[in-house]
Parts: sequence; C-alpha cells; structure tokens
Amino acid sequence: MPPHPTKLNILFEDNHLLVLNKPPLLPTMGGREGDESLINQARHYIKHKYKKPGNVYLGVVSRLDSFVSGVIVLARTSKAASRLSEQFRSRSVKKTYWAIVPDHLPADAGHLEDWLLKDESRHRMVAVRTGTADTQDAKIARLQYKTIGISEGNNGRCFRLIEIELETGRKHQIRVQLENAGCPIVGDRKYGSEEHFQRGIALHSRRLIIEHPTHKVLQSFQAETPPWWNLDKYAIS
Repeated sequence: MPPHPTKLNILFEDNHLLVLNKPPLLPTMGGREGDESLINQARHYIKHKYKKPGNVYLGVVSRLDSFVSGVIVLARTSKAASRLSEQFRSRSVKKTYWAIVPDHLPADAGHLEDWLLKDESRHRMVAVRTGTADTQDAKIARLQYKTIGISEGNNGRCFRLIEIELETGRKHQIRVQLENAGCPIVGDRKYGSEEHFQRGIALHSRRLIIEHPTHKVLQSFQAETPPWWNLDKYAIS
C-alpha cells in the first residue's frame, strides 16, 4: 500500500527542492522500492500532487539516521542533486542539531574532537585514542556545542538541551562523540543511554543552510522538534 502523502511535514518546496521535517523512526531510504521510507512518501506526494506519470525523480543528497528527526533536503532534479551533493562534500552546508543529554558536560559550551572507527563486530562506530594501533583507519570527528537550556527530570536528574554545529560529517558522529564525553543522547540505547525517550532518540536536525542550486542564494530551513521533547521545561534563551 503506498504511503499517504499527508504524513509529510513540508518546510519548503519549489521546482528544484523539497525540504521536509522528518519524523523519528522513519528511514530516509528503504531497502526496497515498496519499503516505508521518507523518499517513498515524498515520491508518492510529488506523483499525486503534480499528476506525474511513471517514476518520480527525487535525489537524496544527505541522510538522517532512522532514529533522528528534523530538517532534510531532497533534490527534485538531477542537476539540483549534483550541485547539492557537491555542497555537502565540500562542507559548505551548515548543519545545526539539537540534543538532550544528561547534565555531565564539563562546560556550558565547548569543542569535541575524537578519532572514530567502525566496530565491525558490533555494527557501530566507536571513538578511539590517538597514537594506538587501532587508529590506522580512524577518521577525525569535530563538533562544537553550546547549552541552550537545563531541566530537572522527574527522578531528580538534570538534563541539558544543547545545540551542536558539525565541523565534520562522520557516520553517527554526534551520537558517538557525546557517548565518549559521558553524555549519551537520551533514548540512544545503541550508544550508551539508559534513559527512556518516547519515540526515537533526542537528536533533531534543527537547521540547515544551503545555497539554492539554481538561484545561488543562501536559504535557511528550520524544523520544530516533536512535541514530546517538552521544550517548555528548558527555558530556552
């Protein structure tokens, strides 16, 4: 059964781009054509809205993990896909994330730098120490964070809402680096969290700034967090 188009939360749309607020627990792409995925829902939406015959072209230029929510851009033409992909490769795109973590970070703002390596035995990424034998295939990962709110949980534990700017774009980078810093993202069982989160994990692609592939102007897209984040508890400044 095809996905229903009203599931899409559309932030922006023109002849070149489709920008969406992805819900958690929905993969960006499915393994097969009929799998439930964001790209299949978007194709169904375009096909029916514009009454397009045959297959609908949509290019995925950057993915979000299934557990992660937030802003994601799809290309509606191959030219737009090529130009956007180059922006992501050259790191000229600015990506901002929000995350909820236990209040264990050493400072209200800071910089994290780690070497990341894939652990084939557990199908996950790990942070490794530099100067050891297991760093030969490791890649550097860097991010900056700042605190934008602190809340006390029901059990007396404090949690911190942080904003993250990526300097590199490694697989699972934010999740791994925050775990390595002793502050796993709330709900992220794969990377060390013992906290419950209602749906997905407390990591959200908050803002994306790109250059429009044809108009050549900077465009900023911002996605609201899911309602169960309860942001009113954090007194965001």
